[in-house]
Amino acid sequence: MTAYPILFSFRRCPYAIRARMALYISGQTCELREVVLRNKPAEMIELSPKATVPVMQLETGEVLEESLDIMLWTLSNHDPGGWLKPEPGTLDDMIALVEECDGPFKDNLDRYKYAPRYENADPEVHRKEAEKFLSVLNERMENSKYLFGNRPALADYAIAPFIRQFANTERTGFDAAPYPRLQSWLEAFLDAELFARVMNKY
Repeated sequence: MTAYPILFSFRRCPYAIRARMALYISGQTCELREVVLRNKPAEMIELSPKATVPVMQLETGEVLEESLDIMLWTLSNHDPGGWLKPEPGTLDDMIALVEECDGPFKDNLDRYKYAPRYENADPEVHRKEAEKFLSVLNERMENSKYLFGNRPALADYAIAPFIRQFANTERTGFDAAPYPRLQSWLEAFLDAELFARVMNKY
């Protein structure tokens, strides 16, 4: 049992960023433990042997090991922005899009951004594959400001940290790419007070 939920986080990790945003917007108090990735705390590894952030231990002792689970848990308790209720579509629709981000897109993003870590990875090939998802997102916003309507919802906040990571890999190329709606969407995300709040250094 703990007084507050404990969140093991790493400031720049896109998974941790989206978990922190959901916790912040829902007003959930927690104990933040910023992890040094080269020296991960034994307590975190004991709670979650996969040893990746974010990990959250609830007051009951229950452990949430996935960022999306943390988002859904805290927003199910308090969702003042209606993140779980998109204007068109359903929560399941949003989760399906997030899973596409976390699966094929993230696989290609890693091999584009960190090619030397992967045997025979061609960063140019994986960049082009990753851009297929960027095109999908850009097309989704043809008639709306956000991915599911004209106000942001779960999918926007869950996916934006990964698009930020892609864009920062080679910013000049991203800014010149034919994704004007996605570029404006990302700029608005980066300029938002919510993003600034959860990116404080500790």
